[in-house]
Amino acid sequence: MKYLCPCGYEYDPAVGDPDNGIAPGTAWEDLPEDWVCPVCGLGKDAFEKE
Repeated sequence: MKYLCPCGYEYDPAVGDPDNGIAPGTAWEDLPEDWVCPVCGLGKDAFEKE
């Protein structure tokens, strides 16, 4: 399952967010609570499941 930020950034657990220290294969539930969208800076609570 992927997660979409209002800005259009998509978090894909298979890809992770390696530029910000999130390894590929990191589940949404395992992201740190202080992780934010790397594009616009919104928090996890702004994302919607796709």
